[in-house]
Amino acid sequence: MFPISGYQVKETLYESKDLYVCRAIDEIRNSTVILKILKGESPKPSAVARFKREYEILRDLNIDGVVKVYSLEKHSKRYAIIMEDFGADSLEKLLKEKKLYLTKFLELAIKISQILGEIHQNNIIHKDINPSNIIWNQETNQLKIIDFGISTIIPRELAAAQSPDVLEGTLAYISPEKTGRMNRMMDYRTDLYSLGVTLYEMYTGQLPFPFSNAMELIHCHIAKDPVPPDKVRPVNIQSDKESGEVISRIILKLMAKNAEERYQNAFGLKADLEKCLVQLQTTGKIKDFEIARQDYSDRFQIPQKLYGRSHEIEILLNSFDRICRGTKEVMVVTGYAGIGKSLLVNEVHKPILARHGYFISGKYNQFDRDIPYIGLIQAFQQLIKHILTEKEGRIEQWEKRILRAVGGNGRIIIDVIPELELIIGEQSPVPELPSQESQNRFNLSFLNFIRVFSVRNIHLQFSWMTCNGLTSLP
Repeated sequence: MFPISGYQVKETLYESKDLYVCRAIDEIRNSTVILKILKGESPKPSAVARFKREYEILRDLNIDGVVKVYSLEKHSKRYAIIMEDFGADSLEKLLKEKKLYLTKFLELAIKISQILGEIHQNNIIHKDINPSNIIWNQETNQLKIIDFGISTIIPRELAAAQSPDVLEGTLAYISPEKTGRMNRMMDYRTDLYSLGVTLYEMYTGQLPFPFSNAMELIHCHIAKDPVPPDKVRPVNIQSDKESGEVISRIILKLMAKNAEERYQNAFGLKADLEKCLVQLQTTGKIKDFEIARQDYSDRFQIPQKLYGRSHEIEILLNSFDRICRGTKEVMVVTGYAGIGKSLLVNEVHKPILARHGYFISGKYNQFDRDIPYIGLIQAFQQLIKHILTEKEGRIEQWEKRILRAVGGNGRIIIDVIPELELIIGEQSPVPELPSQESQNRFNLSFLNFIRVFSVRNIHLQFSWMTCNGLTSLP
C-alpha cells in the first residue's frame, strides 16, 4: 500500500512487481478514482518513459470506450496516473462469477469491436487485448478498454525473439507475430488475434491453448490450430448447433496464424457480429451466412508472405529435420544482396520452436570484413542476451556448463564476446603464448564453448551476404 497525498485508498484492484492499481477517494474532487502507481522510489528510466507514454496516449484519445485520465502526478518520487472510475470490474473477474447468454456475448463482442476499431483509427496498436484489460459495468452496461502500457503509435514493428519470461503482453493471448518467431512484422492485426482468443474464452469458458509451459504455449500460437469453439462444450453460453458454427467461424478467422487471413478491420468483424445478433433477436437462431463480406482494410498493406520459395523452404526444413535425427550438415544459401536470403532462412523458426530450441543468426557483410569471426560473434552475442532474459536458475545452469567447458580460458571467449561475462563473471587473464600456440588455444577454447550449445535444444543459423554453396537463389 502506497500513501498518495490527497487520495484515500479504498480497494486494491491489481498488483504486480512493477505496478499497483487501486480504487481511491479523491479528496479534492470528492469522488472515486482509479490510481495506477509505478512502484519503486527510483524506477528505471525506461519504466518511467513507458508510464508517461501511456498517460499521453490516454490523454490524447477521445474515445468513449477508452478509460479517461485526469492527470499524471508525482508523489514522493512515485509516479501515479489518475483515471476515471465508473464502477466497473474486469471481464476476467466477471466471467468467473456469472454465465453469459449468447445475446449478451454478442452485445459485448460488438462493443469491444467498435472500441478496438476506433483505437486502430487513431493509429494505435494496443498489444495486450485480453479479458483483464476490458472492464464492464453490468448495471450501466458501459464497457471500456484499459492498460495502454505497451501500446505503440506506429503502423507496424518487428518483434524480437525473446524469452517467454520477458515477452510483452499476456502470453495466453499473444499473436504469432508478436512472439518474434514468425518472420513477420507486427501491425494492428495483432490485436484482432488477441481479441479472437478473448472471444474464444468468453464463448467456451476456456482458453484455446490451456498449457502452462511457456514455450509450448508459444508453439501452439504459431503452429497449432485450436479446437473449434462449437466443438468445445460451452460452459458459459448455450446455443444451437447452427448458431455455434457461425460464431466458431468468426472466432477462428480472428485467430488465423497469418495476419492476411484474419479480419482486416475491427468494423468488418462488428458487422458480422451485428448480423448474428439481429438474426438471434428476430428468429431465435443464427443461420449460416458468408462472413467477412463487409470486411476491408482501410490502409495499404503489402502481404508479408514469401512467394516462389516453396522449394528452397522445403530443402531447409528437410535439412533441419535430418539434423534433429543426428546427422551433421551445412546448408549454404547464396544470392545477391537484398534478394531475401535472411527472410528465407528465418522460415526455420517454427520447427526450431517446436523442438524448444533457440534460433540465432550472424551476418558477414561488406562493412565488417575487417573484423574476424564477426558472424559467429553476432550470433553468440544474440544467444547470450537471450539466456540473460531467462530465470535465475536457468542462467546458473548455463554458467556451470560454460565454465566446465572452457576451464581457465574463459577470458579468451569474453575478449570476443564481452556479454558472456554477465553469465560466468570476471575471469582471470590467461598466460601469454607464441602466436601459433595462442591461435590454437583460441580455436580449442571456442570449439569447446560452441559444444556447450551443441545439444538437441539449440540450433544455430548463420547467414552470409555473399558466398558459394549448395543452394542458390535466382
